[in-house]
Amino acid sequence: MTTITIRQANAADMEALISLMNEYIVDFYKRPQPAKKQLRNLINHLFQHPDAGVQFIATQNDETVGFSTLYFTFSTTRVKPVAILNDLYVTEKARGQKIGEKLFSTSHQYTKEHQYATMSWETAYDNTRAQMLYRKMGGNVTNDEWIHYDISNDIL
Repeated sequence: MTTITIRQANAADMEALISLMNEYIVDFYKRPQPAKKQLRNLINHLFQHPDAGVQFIATQNDETVGFSTLYFTFSTTRVKPVAILNDLYVTEKARGQKIGEKLFSTSHQYTKEHQYATMSWETAYDNTRAQMLYRKMGGNVTNDEWIHYDISNDIL
């Protein structure tokens, strides 16, 4: 029987998170592989500063198969804290088992319990599988209200 568990990540999950985050960054998004030390520092920062963000992991029969990352900031116009679902990733072999839904629901529930005004996220135009998940979970496309920009500082 397959047992799927979603829980908040802790220090014992460090190596599994580093591995999954590398897979997410390099294999899924085709970005350069970050130094292991950089990922370790990022994860440690979240453990040491829970007001900055939190990660959840999905395990299937004791194997880590997915993660989500929430980062926290504030909205001046809402005068409240808001959460950004920056990452939601499930390994290819574990997809199709509603693990993404469970990670999303756990992340969303956390933001409600901790009274964040909103949880926002974005996904690539070509990531239609994620788009279907987000619509199913009640997500609203908001690009008709705001135009999102970014600018690279070329810091790696």
